[in-house]
Amino acid sequence: MQERPYVMSIAGFDPSGGAGLLSDSKTFEQSKVMGLGVCTALTLQTASECLSLEWRSVDEVTEAVEVLMKNYSISAVKIGIVKDAEFLGRIIETVKTGNPETEIVWDPVLKSTSEFTFFDHDSLSKLKNIINELSLITPNYNEYSVLKENGLLPDTNKCSLLIKGGHRKELLGTDILVKNGKEIFLLPNHTTNCFPKHGSGCVLSSVITAELAKGENMETACRKGKLYIEKFLNSNPTLLGTHS
Repeated sequence: MQERPYVMSIAGFDPSGGAGLLSDSKTFEQSKVMGLGVCTALTLQTASECLSLEWRSVDEVTEAVEVLMKNYSISAVKIGIVKDAEFLGRIIETVKTGNPETEIVWDPVLKSTSEFTFFDHDSLSKLKNIINELSLITPNYNEYSVLKENGLLPDTNKCSLLIKGGHRKELLGTDILVKNGKEIFLLPNHTTNCFPKHGSGCVLSSVITAELAKGENMETACRKGKLYIEKFLNSNPTLLGTHS
């Protein structure tokens, strides 16, 4: 049997299991990759609210990333919540030092759905060059608007951009993939009967990361992610989805 590719999540710990490391691990297993994980922050949250957040130091995080990069052939990395631009930059630098060819996907969680702020917005101006070191960013429409207003969208010749459509007023649910500076792909809904889910952005970015690790191109990885997340959103009517 061919060995599953190694994929690493660098994200927060959510005790509800709906988002962050636990959610990513579930998604990786269903996507048939070998999941590894490094914790960026300890949170106390449920599916409906985040009550507290305790960041790990960037040195602790990068040390753990370095150890895993040295011991496993990691094909792709998904990054979730990070404290600020410097935190993100240090993580990317550590991954690239371990393997310059590793695909890196960042789900830029600036605020939770319940309006809990994760990312230090004072450091937004430092993001531009850092973002261009990534393979893909997956902002929702609100996060995309923040990045656009601050002139921080990636150079899509270097880093692809997937704009999630769950918060759009027009074309609700249609995701937009931009890559190579000019190629634009619309990823429409295949179903209109979706239930909101805690951590859906984590799940989508993790599927895409897993598919990239398995050798899929960016468009195919995003389309497979779209199909997966629709099943996840339709899994049950509660805020915590199940994987199948």
